[in-house]
Amino acid sequence: MRFFRTVWLLLLASVISASALAQDHGTPDEARALVNAALGHIKKVGNTQAFKDFTTDKATWVKKDLYIFVFDTQGIMLAHGANDRLIGNNLSTLKDQKGKPFVRELIDLAATQGEGWVDYEWAHPVTKKIEKKSTFTKRIPGFSGSVLVGVYR
Repeated sequence: MRFFRTVWLLLLASVISASALAQDHGTPDEARALVNAALGHIKKVGNTQAFKDFTTDKATWVKKDLYIFVFDTQGIMLAHGANDRLIGNNLSTLKDQKGKPFVRELIDLAATQGEGWVDYEWAHPVTKKIEKKSTFTKRIPGFSGSVLVGVYR
């Protein structure tokens, strides 16, 4: 009897943990909403202040495992809500674990179509494990760059 109770408690704990983890993952709709909120913030305060806010104001611009990042059309990181050490670096040639040039694809997609999604694999900022990720990118009006938010799947 004690064995079954222990097994049941372990199963219950794993279900609760999985549920909590799922709640920590942002959704595609939340990613799109965060990008649109970021674009509204840019319009209100300007690029320079907004990019600073996206990097430093975690309470406003980091939701669950979603964070804002901004590239210019050359691939220079202008803001990053999870890793400020990337700011100023040209990441245009960066590839994922499978060799996909996802940064270039994200930049080109925003520049040519205005917005869209790109799938690739990337390290999760919390778990540090390589996971599948989809990033929504949207061109910044009147500026040669885009705002992005990725969803870990």
